[in-house]
Amino acid sequence: MKYAAAVDIGGTNTRIALINDNYDIEERIQFPTDAEDPWTVLKKICETIRGFDKQVIGTGLSCPGPLDLINGRVLTPPNLHGPWHYLNITDELELLMRMPVYLENDANLAALAEALLGAGKDHRIVQYLTVSTGLGAGLVIDRKIYRGAHGFANEVANTILFPNGPQHGELLAGALEAISSGTAIGHRAVIAGLSIRHAGDVNDLAHAGNPVAKLIMNEAKQYLANYIAGVIGFADPDIIILGGSVALKIDGFVQEVEELVKTKVYPVVRPYVNIRKASLNEDCGLLGAACLVFENN
Repeated sequence: MKYAAAVDIGGTNTRIALINDNYDIEERIQFPTDAEDPWTVLKKICETIRGFDKQVIGTGLSCPGPLDLINGRVLTPPNLHGPWHYLNITDELELLMRMPVYLENDANLAALAEALLGAGKDHRIVQYLTVSTGLGAGLVIDRKIYRGAHGFANEVANTILFPNGPQHGELLAGALEAISSGTAIGHRAVIAGLSIRHAGDVNDLAHAGNPVAKLIMNEAKQYLANYIAGVIGFADPDIIILGGSVALKIDGFVQEVEELVKTKVYPVVRPYVNIRKASLNEDCGLLGAACLVFENN
């Protein structure tokens, strides 16, 4: 049996798992991420993986973006600071651990896991979108992540869809993530004066007839459907998988988006609109990291 190490470096915590080639997670470790000192984190990753009682053949690594996936570098993630920026993290870990390290963003890894193990496993062209705190995406073709010419393929959060629309963080006004992500839904509701904790509360208010909540939820679904219709026109995927807390926890969200998409494509394309919920749990990123290792060894 083969074993892979899967590492997910987050702004708050770093998770490490030992995963076999049946995709069973045999061990799991979590520790706080030092957002100012990458060397502390890299040393702990190395010590943890060396402490596993199995010999691993490689490490799949997820790190906050933006990333230079072609050259294996962290660029300028807002939740990691100082020496993290422009760190050649792939080279550094390979020197420490003496094994191959494969860097990907979290959405690409979730896409790979769903394509190989989850809802897309019987399809060639799998488009994945996560609708959660942010809005990310990944495209997998014939079991391989499509990165594009410079490693920025499917960096869709800043896609401008809404002229002079809502703005969120460093995104441009009217960006997809500023309209359809869970954070955006909640932020817009708070600005409008609604008392809510998260996007699910906004959805509940919409179902109760609150006109402001209904508008916010409708726009979130409409603009997401607009983007997906564009993806279908461009890439013609076999299946589009929606993951993340908004897609998975709000009843009817995925089905409503699918029906909206069908109104936005050519009639001859409608029978091929296939939008489904993600089928893997919160470990999909770790499983995707393991997939990356096994697919390359």
